Amino acid sequence: MHVILLERVAKLGNLGETVRVRDGFARNFLLPQGKALRATKENMSKFERERSSLEERNAERRRDADQVKTSLDQRSFVVVRQAAETGQLYGSVSSRDICDILAEAGYTVGRSQVSLNFPLKEIGLHNVEIFLHPEVTATITLNIARSEDEANRQARGEDMTAGAREETFVREVGSVMDEEGGDEEA
Repeated sequence: MHVILLERVAKLGNLGETVRVRDGFARNFLLPQGKALRATKENMSKFERERSSLEERNAERRRDADQVKTSLDQRSFVVVRQAAETGQLYGSVSSRDICDILAEAGYTVGRSQVSLNFPLKEIGLHNVEIFLHPEVTATITLNIARSEDEANRQARGEDMTAGAREETFVREVGSVMDEEGGDEEA
């Protein structure tokens, strides 16, 4: 199906371009979201009449997104969660959790704007991209820790799971050595 893009769509095209997409993608995403129109003669003439207002609206949205980016970009947020000694979270931090954290800080962000391919399941510092506009992206840092004190230590660069990993490694090596009957000469 051929569609006229009403805004920039990543990996597809810019405002005003006529592109060919799969029917399902157009019917289920582009058309209902208002990101495109079917490329018919009527819609093409309608688009040309409204092109300047669409470009103006897109520029205004981009300016708003740039303003939010200046205050949001490179900010760090602390997330306190329960975790095992090895650093594995008992739960996870998902895009919904990130939206809630940003809402508490005064930012309005939808779950679809958070670029998180999979839930975060370990303590540590994690960079997350937030798509504020198709052309504007901000990056935040999530400091996931078991306590505020641990988050402060983590922010200074300490690895909170190093001791637990070494202890686990020593236990695993010790059990392998016992099974093989190793170190009989000592």
